[in-house]
Amino acid sequence: MVGKLRRLPLREVWRHEAIDFTRWLEEEIDVLGEAIGLDLTAAERERAAGAFSVDLIAEDDAGRLVVIENQLERSNHDHLGKLITYLSVLEAAVAVWIVATPRPEHVAAVTWLNESRGAEFYLLKAEAVSIGDSDPAPLLTLIVGPSAETHEVGDTKRELAGRHAIRHRFWSELLERAKARTKLHSAISPGKENWTGAGVSGLMFSYVITRHAARVELYIDRGDETVNQQSFDHFEAHRSEIEASFGGELDWQSLAGRRACRINFDVGDVGYADEAAWPELQSQMVDAMVRLEVALRPFIAGLP
Repeated sequence: MVGKLRRLPLREVWRHEAIDFTRWLEEEIDVLGEAIGLDLTAAERERAAGAFSVDLIAEDDAGRLVVIENQLERSNHDHLGKLITYLSVLEAAVAVWIVATPRPEHVAAVTWLNESRGAEFYLLKAEAVSIGDSDPAPLLTLIVGPSAETHEVGDTKRELAGRHAIRHRFWSELLERAKARTKLHSAISPGKENWTGAGVSGLMFSYVITRHAARVELYIDRGDETVNQQSFDHFEAHRSEIEASFGGELDWQSLAGRRACRINFDVGDVGYADEAAWPELQSQMVDAMVRLEVALRPFIAGLP
């Protein structure tokens, strides 16, 4: 015979969160340890954390301090704030938040906290169950915790944020330097992407930067593949005149199979990662952009 699992109201099993549930968890700390995959010992209730009091603290097998916040109701911002405060004040390495119902936004918040690698965060759902007339039994389900994947995501986000900050600074300096030579980009603000540009009618004069390369280009995207190709062909028909005016060969890319086309000039094998070379690189990019616009501008009016 197979019994039927019943879920019981938490308040029927633990009437008072601090007196009943936290006391029970202190005595049965191994139940929590099994749920999160840590060997927990030395559980202690109501440890002072500044002007506050932590529901429960424990240690893992590496001797790291674990702070535990219990909430036998739907998760809320107040308890999450308390948990982070306890973690900071006690300089703990692990934070555990046990709730009756985890809100999606708090699942996302704990995931984000794990990505930061500041500490390990665990969010668990607490339930009470029984089979037939059996005594109630606890059921702690791990909703989200630290993992190699979250750490990798966090590392990637920090790397991207670093790139964004560097590129924003690079564009700020370049655009300021360009104002002395041309008004082409005087109305735009520095961004965080690997390109910045200005133009009209689907013709974008753009600067492009990568870690170790830079270029200037005319990016052609007038909203229709056929029109783009016709525009590109129009410029290419005057290739010798355009390159003579520019003062060198350009890279003509019709980008077959893609909607857009481009005409570009590679400035060199120096990019935003080579910060010591920024002043010279920016001057070269601005000079190339001025020459590119001068070379192409006479043929824009005659576009189909």
